[in-house]
Amino acid sequence: MTNTLSIGLSAGLASALLFASVSTGSAFAMALFYAAPLPILITGLGWRHYGALLAAVTAAAVLALALNPIFLVAFLAGIGVPAWLLAYLALLARPNARGELEWYPVGRLLFWAAMIAAAGVSVGVIGLGTSETAYTAALRGIVEQVLRLQTDTPADKPLALPGVEDVDAAVKLMVVVLPLTAAVLSMLTVLLNLWGAGRVVRASGRLVRPWPDLTEVRMPAFAATVFAAVALLSLLGGLVGILAGLFAATLAVAYSLTGLSLLHAITRGYSGRGFMLATSYVAIMLFGWPLLFFVFAGLADAFLDIRRRQPGSRGPSGPKGPLGPGNPPPAPPAANDQ
Repeated sequence: MTNTLSIGLSAGLASALLFASVSTGSAFAMALFYAAPLPILITGLGWRHYGALLAAVTAAAVLALALNPIFLVAFLAGIGVPAWLLAYLALLARPNARGELEWYPVGRLLFWAAMIAAAGVSVGVIGLGTSETAYTAALRGIVEQVLRLQTDTPADKPLALPGVEDVDAAVKLMVVVLPLTAAVLSMLTVLLNLWGAGRVVRASGRLVRPWPDLTEVRMPAFAATVFAAVALLSLLGGLVGILAGLFAATLAVAYSLTGLSLLHAITRGYSGRGFMLATSYVAIMLFGWPLLFFVFAGLADAFLDIRRRQPGSRGPSGPKGPLGPGNPPPAPPAANDQ
């Protein structure tokens, strides 16, 4: 217990330092800022969820005392609680009929990462205004202020952006895109940190969960209903539509990741697998829109179980239903990486 307390406190201090590094404004500091959840996740995976919770609270308290009391809530909502919750869920397990532990499916972790990221940004949106008009005006003011600082444009002069003819349209587009980008970036950041934390803890020999096969990741069936509901609500407009759009965006990213997992699974054994994978990723990075194909692929696999229909496919790798509460008893780490 003493060891967990010391690890949790140390991880909290490290996370606070990573978070505060953004104040320097350098590109390297931004990379450190995005790694702020990493110490909390490492603590959660290696020393259980109560160590991660202690780390999150410690980091928030340090930031509140050293910088501003507002960081007590901001850090917990945006970084601390999401990291703690995902570490907690990752170590959930229950025994099956054969006495083996069934671990919380990675697809469900994806779902909750999407929901948590969208919820965190939603809190920020509501904090700017409780109506669409108030929120849009507040965010537009922030965007214009940042652009004026970047372009050295005084407040008493019209805002001008290099290479942009219609500045007003550009600002409106930023107001629409910024919250969506923030939600997606928050989700991807915490997932990347979760993967990195798992690798670190696994290398140390403290990871009790066997390393999952990432080519077997599928979203749970109920996620499609949630996705359809928030996608429809996003069409309503107003503040409700804006908030629903955040959840739709993060769930779309989650489905695109399962679609990419499907691509890795069904191309196993093909001689041109490397070319197919490289072409897909390059197309996504260059054009963006091919990612929509993988969103639909992930949705289709959730219902049709496409990878199981492939020749030589294996049986299901994990449970389909929700797992019970609590952490599992310690189990030896997997001997081989799948």
